[in-house]
Amino acid sequence: MAKEVSEKKEKSQYQGRIHQMQKDLMARWMAELEQAAENNEPTACLLVAGSNLAILLRCLGIHQVYPELNSLQLAIRKQSLPYIQIAEEKGYSTDVCSYVKADVGAFFSGNMSSLGTKLPKPTLVLSCFSGCNVYIKWFEHIAAYTGAPLYVIDVPFIRSGEGPCPEDIDYVVSQLKEVIEICEKMSGKKLDYDQLRESLVLAREMERSWLEIKELTKNIPSPYDDYFDCITLMGPLVAYRGTPEGVEFFHTALKEFEERVRLGIGPIPKERFRMVVESAPPYPYFRTFRDLFTRWGACAVGATYTTPQPPEFLHDPERPLESLAEYPIQIFTNRGLVQRYQLLEKYVRERSADALIIHSVKSCRLFSVGHGDMREYFSKKLYIPTLMLESDLEDPRYFSEAQMRNRVDAFFEVLEHKKYLAGKTIESHAT
Repeated sequence: MAKEVSEKKEKSQYQGRIHQMQKDLMARWMAELEQAAENNEPTACLLVAGSNLAILLRCLGIHQVYPELNSLQLAIRKQSLPYIQIAEEKGYSTDVCSYVKADVGAFFSGNMSSLGTKLPKPTLVLSCFSGCNVYIKWFEHIAAYTGAPLYVIDVPFIRSGEGPCPEDIDYVVSQLKEVIEICEKMSGKKLDYDQLRESLVLAREMERSWLEIKELTKNIPSPYDDYFDCITLMGPLVAYRGTPEGVEFFHTALKEFEERVRLGIGPIPKERFRMVVESAPPYPYFRTFRDLFTRWGACAVGATYTTPQPPEFLHDPERPLESLAEYPIQIFTNRGLVQRYQLLEKYVRERSADALIIHSVKSCRLFSVGHGDMREYFSKKLYIPTLMLESDLEDPRYFSEAQMRNRVDAFFEVLEHKKYLAGKTIESHAT
């Protein structure tokens, strides 16, 4: 009895701790950006795909702004539509990436964040991802609107399953050296390579904890939802990479999830289905979208969207610039279709998933264009039950709750029936 009371006490102690830590860290980050805006401190616009360059910029005394994160927060706080409409009034097409339109509309409305704070005007616009031509144009527009200089790092795609070749790494390193020179002139500070290595040691420690956390979803039940819950971890991963605060956050998260494994606690009362999810969620209806699955006892045990960190990648402090260059080359969105399929299949097999869920984003043409083929491949070639849903990650006008619910319910009803028949077959063989 005493042990049971102790276990319940431990459950309450560990539930929700990292959520509060995440809120505190991100609020602090936004406050620092607001202060940077007031003091006209040097700031660079970055893409999440190249967020590891924050380690380099931080060593040079330059703050980082992520337009993607601000667009995401505008959507999840249900503030995105007016800004999207402002961008469309200025000539942006209805089928242009809604991340871009929300950011552009917010800029022309005073460059405000989702919290109502003023974002700093960038001193440098640093495009560090070649995988999406729309994103390159987005940063070209930011540079044009703000008057800040633009530097585009040309990141080669991975052309084989063996990772980046030495020539590609050298190519990106040569560009990083140019960026360092630009930033040194901009901030008046020389890069301290010893400080950079120390930051990479911290980044490596964060990333090691991150990889251990991702492996925990192999447990049944999974201690957290790798799609909906894991998004909580992505903010600190991007904003605090290579800092003591980031290390503390991920050590705490790992400890919490390991304790949940020990106690047999999952994110839902009873895990009935395990799923792998492809693509970003509809942020304006984030809670509604999650509820469509949790009501069926479905938990995500793998997800491509919450894999911003290249699989099995750790920064190397002994090769600082080479290591920084390897990251954007190896991220999931910089890989070909075959490699993306392989990672999804690996998640399904290793994590004992029952199904693949594809959320095809209307305004993200680059990655949504192949989702129909992906559904056919996984359902008809690999015989993995696959459901494809369509809406948008930012624009609330393309989400229909009733239609979405009907499709999810029909899918899981069939999946439940198959599980029932499989159970009856096993029971009959046993007797």
